[in-house]
Amino acid sequence: MKKLTYLFVAAAALGMVACGGNKPGYVITGTVEGAADGDTVFLQEVVGRQLSKLDTAIIKNGTFTFEGVQDSAVNRYVTSGTGNEAMLMDFFLENGKINIALTKNNDSATGTANNDAYQEIRNALNQKAQPIYESMGNADMTEEQRAENMKALEGLQNELGEVYKEGIKKNITNPVGIHLFKMNYYSMETAENDALLQQIPAQFQNDAAIVKIKEMVEKQKKTAVGQKFIDFEMQTPDGKSVKLSDYAGKGKVVLVDFWASWCGPCRREMPNLVEAYAKYKGKNFEIVGVSLDQNADSWKEAIKTLKMTWPQMSDLKYWNSEGAQLYAVNSIPHTMLIDGEGTIIARGLHGEELQTKIAEALKK
Repeated sequence: MKKLTYLFVAAAALGMVACGGNKPGYVITGTVEGAADGDTVFLQEVVGRQLSKLDTAIIKNGTFTFEGVQDSAVNRYVTSGTGNEAMLMDFFLENGKINIALTKNNDSATGTANNDAYQEIRNALNQKAQPIYESMGNADMTEEQRAENMKALEGLQNELGEVYKEGIKKNITNPVGIHLFKMNYYSMETAENDALLQQIPAQFQNDAAIVKIKEMVEKQKKTAVGQKFIDFEMQTPDGKSVKLSDYAGKGKVVLVDFWASWCGPCRREMPNLVEAYAKYKGKNFEIVGVSLDQNADSWKEAIKTLKMTWPQMSDLKYWNSEGAQLYAVNSIPHTMLIDGEGTIIARGLHGEELQTKIAEALKK
């Protein structure tokens, strides 16, 4: 459960509350399930992809305490234990009285405005996810019940995504909404992101992550359905320069497939593209693969292994791929369908939906 709870969190936000009379500061009082007096609790921040210790507290009489002064509200972690016994949760470190309960299943941080708002979202996530995870641990389940649970688990990610979206919309003018927005913008539609950006208060507008999201949304608008494709140049596996315009805008329906050899979902989707190419090749249809690989040998080997017989191009720049940057591609596989006139008619299609859209485009 914890891995899901923390999947979308690890960024900074702003805000401040006063506590303790006229002296601003924070007092964090908490408990750790299963811990004993003398055990250590850490207050930590994320630096890069690692947790870095900021402060240490010792559990006494069943509780731990952190005290200090915080200029602005920031997302931080409380951790206890090591290895398989480690427990952690994120919360908003801000001035005020904060109450924390670090547990195996139902963490909580309350007492200040930002933490109360964040806890409301955490509770909603737990309400959806906990029953499924508890049932998955039932050794007496039948195969049929296990299959039903796996199906429910597959849909859980979308449900959790909706919880985050609602939380962002409700809190977009405060640190909680800004924090979650920065971690979840990639899972939302361009129009949703654009609308949320318009509501962000002035004090957050120059945040580096928010500026980056603004730039991405503008790129998405320029390459949205109904817009003309934007050209770019890369190299073929043989090292020859090639442009997207060598294929697109020349009368054929062109499917641009952003992928990479290291991308598992891309490899799983590839048989669907192989099927489409076999069905429509020679019928005014072409596929152009744009790889986000870094290693040329891995790229070439995947082309061969996955039976990708259509044109390929890459600059071997990973997520800094010029094509991916121009089209604001932030997850792969990602497809883009361009009609014979060079107009983008669909994006993000997969599976049967992709096959259907190609067939419709070729009938026009």
